[in-house]
Formats: sequence, structure tokens, C-alpha cells
Amino acid sequence: MAVFEYKALDAKGKNVKGIIDADSEAQARARLRSLGKYPVSITVTTKGPTKSAGHGQSFTLFRGVKSEEVSIMTRQLATLLGAGIPLVQALESLVAQTRNSALKKIIAQIKGTVNEGNSLTNALGEHPKIFSSVFINMVRAGEASGTLDIVLERLADFAEKQETLKGRFRAALIYPVFMGVIGSAILFILITYIVPNITQVFNEMNRVLPLPTLFLIGLSDFLKMYWWLVLIFTIGILSGVRYLVRKPPGKKAWHYVKLKVFILGPVAQKVILARFSSTLGSLLESGVGLMMSMQIVQALVDNVHVSKVIDEAMEQIQKGQSMTMALSNSQWFPPMFVQMIAVGEQSGNLEGMLKKVSQAYERDVEIAILGMTSLIEPLMIVIMGLAVGFIVLSILLPIFEMNQMIS
Repeated sequence: MAVFEYKALDAKGKNVKGIIDADSEAQARARLRSLGKYPVSITVTTKGPTKSAGHGQSFTLFRGVKSEEVSIMTRQLATLLGAGIPLVQALESLVAQTRNSALKKIIAQIKGTVNEGNSLTNALGEHPKIFSSVFINMVRAGEASGTLDIVLERLADFAEKQETLKGRFRAALIYPVFMGVIGSAILFILITYIVPNITQVFNEMNRVLPLPTLFLIGLSDFLKMYWWLVLIFTIGILSGVRYLVRKPPGKKAWHYVKLKVFILGPVAQKVILARFSSTLGSLLESGVGLMMSMQIVQALVDNVHVSKVIDEAMEQIQKGQSMTMALSNSQWFPPMFVQMIAVGEQSGNLEGMLKKVSQAYERDVEIAILGMTSLIEPLMIVIMGLAVGFIVLSILLPIFEMNQMIS
């Protein structure tokens, strides 16, 4: 079954557009006429999977679909299934309710795939750019256990927590980045336009100027004449660093720096631990096996050093060791984290303990971000003050010397 995008006229002659699933264009036209719509144009947007393969390719462009919209769709689907509505009917209801055209097409194709007898897991698997491996594996476990509505509710909660955690970290960086850009622009204007007008009188004095004043005049002349060279050099440095970071050695070094850098390092580590425990706990609670859950978490952890520790831990767990022993020798998993994992394993409630660990680290991240913001703000002010103070001092020193000569 394919999904068609149409433009049509309704009974009042108004232009309407939307999507409809049908086996052929002729059937799509017939369905539209039965709904009181007169098609003007119909174009196929996606192709459903073949029955023999059971798993097709998606031709939908996955642009403009936000993670928040996927979370809302997941929660709505969980509510509909929890109310006893069949899956196909629930998906059809979501198609009607969804306003985002790209997401609407995706849901329509998922509905068509499920309607042909495929599982929801297979239907979601055709859209890896929208639904992560965590999402798909939790849905698979939910379908196997008959608790799909509960699993979808957990997925919505999990996605919202992850977005909140990322949002807090991004928000903490907005202020220093904004201040840095604005401060640099102000200093550039001061040095290239204001300072030359003021220091021009010093050049006419035919006297030896203080070293700070000479440095300021030289810097002003250089930036005024070669600002484009500085811009090209900066872009080149950033491009070079970006290229090196993509290579395995550079990526490894960059990820190490991110975990060890002053102020940001501890926050980044806590974000990773919160995501690790939250994802692993949600997967285990949904019925996904430990090794499969560890593999998914390893793929989601965006740090090669932590990912290597998880890989080594999986090998030790397969040999019969506990997760506590597997993680205890790593510098990236602190003793308190490992101790809480040990309590979870001993009590037989590892997933519950992981959720508590996640909540604890999320609180720590929030506190750390507040502390980081409160530390960065005065630091930025001090740096700006020192730069402006140097400019003022460089201008005032020759004036002081002139006053001493006159007196």
C-alpha cells in the first residue's frame, strides 16, 4: 500500500490538501470522491514494503520532524492503545490529528505497513532517522509482552527527559557564547575604529610612546588592514580542528578533553552517566535483555572512552561477571555510581536502581549547570573588563606623560 499526497476541492469549492493511503492512484481518487473531495492532483510520496520482503524502504524525506513531535505522537498512541483502540485505527487517528506534513506521511506509511500484516516494530524500523534503536527495541519488547501501551508511555517519558537534559546543557552555553560574540565585536569596533581616531594625536607628537600604547596602535593597524586574513585564519583553524576530530585519533583526544576540561568536563560526564542509567533502566524495565540493552546504550553514548568501557564490560558480563565488577575499574564511572549498581544487582531490582541513579545525576547536572553559569558570567565580565581596561590604560599613559612634562 502506497501513500499519496493530494490536492483537491471540497464540496464548497475550497482548496484542500492532505495524504491518503491506497493500493493505486485510481483507488486513491475513488476514496477521495467518496469523502466528498474532488482531486486536482495526486502524487505518490512513499512506497510500502513488499509482502514477500516484509521490510521495505522509505522514500519519505525526513525533514522538519522534531523530537518533541515524535514524543507527542508516542504519548498519543499510548493513550489510544490504552483505551482499547486497535493499532491500525489508532494510527489512522494520529494521521488525522498530526499537523506536520512530514510526520503525517511517516505515520501513514507505518499504518499501511501494519495494515498489511507486519509488526509495528518492522514498520518503525523503516524510518531509522526518526525512530532510534532504543525506540524500536522497546516497542519490540512491548509487542512481545503485550504491554505496548505501557512501553510507549515510558518511551514518551524517556524522550522528554532526554530533551530536557540536553536543553539545560545547551541553555548553559548560550549566555557565554552570546557574550563572547558580542564582546569580541565590541572590542573589534573599539580597536579598529575608535582607537585610531584617539591615537592619531600621539603619532603627531614625535615622542616615544609607552609599550602598551605602541602595542595597541600596532594591533589596531593590523586588524584594520588584515581583518580578512584573521577571519580566514580563524575559519581555517576551526575547519582543521573539525577535520581532525572526525579522525579516530583526533576524536579520541577531543572526547578525552571534553571529559577533563575545566568546569565543562564534570558536567559532560554527569550528562553521560544520566543518559546511560536512564536508557539502560528504561530498556530493562520494558523487557529488553541486558546484553541487547548494553549494546544499544553503547551506540547512544557519544564518547569513545565511555563506549570502550561499556564494550569491555559486556565482554566481562558474558564471561559471568556482574555489572558492578565490570564497571568498577573504570575512571569514568565513579564509585558512588558503581555502588548503587551493586545494590540494584543484589536486590534484584537493577532497572529500578538505574532509574534512581538517573534521577540523582539529572539533579546533579541541573545543580552543576547553575553553578557553571554563575561562574562563567563573572569570568566573562572580568575578561571584558581587562580588555577594555588595557585599551583605556594604553590611551591614558601618553596623556599622563604629557601632563608630567607640562607640570
